[in-house]
Amino acid sequence: MTRIKYSFYNTQHGEKIRYIFNKSKSKIVIIFLHGMMSDIQGKKVKFLSKFCKKKQINFLTFDLLGHGKSSGKFVDYGVNDWSIQANEIISNKIKNKKILLIGSSMGGWIGLQLFKRLKNVIGFIGIAAVIDFTKYKMWNKFSHKIKKKLKKGKIHYLKNDYGSSYPISLKFIKNSNKCLLTNKKIKANFPIKLFIGKRDNTVTLKDTLDIYNILKTKNKEILVQNEGDHSLSKLKDLNRIAKVILSFF
Repeated sequence: MTRIKYSFYNTQHGEKIRYIFNKSKSKIVIIFLHGMMSDIQGKKVKFLSKFCKKKQINFLTFDLLGHGKSSGKFVDYGVNDWSIQANEIISNKIKNKKILLIGSSMGGWIGLQLFKRLKNVIGFIGIAAVIDFTKYKMWNKFSHKIKKKLKKGKIHYLKNDYGSSYPISLKFIKNSNKCLLTNKKIKANFPIKLFIGKRDNTVTLKDTLDIYNILKTKNKEILVQNEGDHSLSKLKDLNRIAKVILSFF
C-alpha cells in the first residue's frame, strides 16, 4: 500500500497547514475540503489520493486551521477564516490548472465561498454539503442560557451523532455567519453534483435543496445514496463519487 506523504505550508500569518499534494502531468487538479472537526486522514482522502494517483490526476487537500495537524484551536476560527486559508494555499500551490472542487459537509460551504475567489473552476461536487448551519442549526436553536454562556467567552459543547461533542465558541458562530448564503444566488458556469445519503442524520435533503436552490446554473444535480449515511465513506458511495469525478474529464 502506497504511503501518503504529508507536508506543511506556512501561511502569511505564520500558521502551519498540513497538506497532501500529489502531482501529475494532468491539466486538472482535484481539491478536497474536509468537514467540521475532521481532517485529512479519513477514508475519503485515502480513497481520493489512491484514485487520483491511479488516474494520474493532481490532488490537493489540507487540514483546516484548528483541525488535524494544522496550527490553532478549532474555537478560534470559522468558515470565513477557513475560506481565506483555503484560497491562500490553493493560490500558492496551484498554477495554470483547471480545478475540480470537492467539499464534504462544512467543506461544501467553504467550497461555495471559493467560487468567486478562484479562477479555472470546472466543477463542484458536494458530499453531504451543508451551509449556514451556524445560524439556523446552532444559534437560532440555542437557549438563552447557552447564548449568554457564549457571549461571556465560554465554550458550549454541542453533542453530535458520533458519541462526542463539538466545542462551539461565539467566534466560530460570528465568523461563520459572515458567509451566510441563504437567499443569495451563486453563479456557476460549470457542472455541480450534490451527493446526499438517505440515512444521513446530520444533513437532510432539505439542506441539500437549500444549496441547489441558490445555485444560478442549469447544470446542477442532486444524487441520492439510498444506503448512505453522513460520511458517505462506504466503498459503494466512494465508487459512485469516483464515477462522477470521471464525468468531468
